[in-house]
Amino acid sequence: MAKTIASLNSREGAAPADRCRPNPMRLLTCATAAYTPLFRALGDETRLEIVGLLAACGQELCACEIESRFDLSQPTVSHHLRILREAGIVTAERRGTWVYYALAAGARARLRSFDALLGP
Repeated sequence: MAKTIASLNSREGAAPADRCRPNPMRLLTCATAAYTPLFRALGDETRLEIVGLLAACGQELCACEIESRFDLSQPTVSHHLRILREAGIVTAERRGTWVYYALAAGARARLRSFDALLGP
């Protein structure tokens, strides 16, 4: 009979010394949970393209410049930019009636730190 995930994670049948050790799977799960909003935001093709556009330009872009690169309505592009902003991937600065977006300074570092969690 195949073991279930619950039985694999159970420590009841383990030797006393094994019950005291932290479960490495549990530690990895706790450490990676902080990255969920980041990957949810990056889990859309349009948002990945927006991030790629901002990274390739290496400078801030007006929302209208971003919108012109996509065959999407303005509200749809604004929705994607809001999700990226809330996830801390892009920054936004309002200047009069225009909003300028740039890749957040820590975005690349957050991705590198996740890569470090995965190990060598």
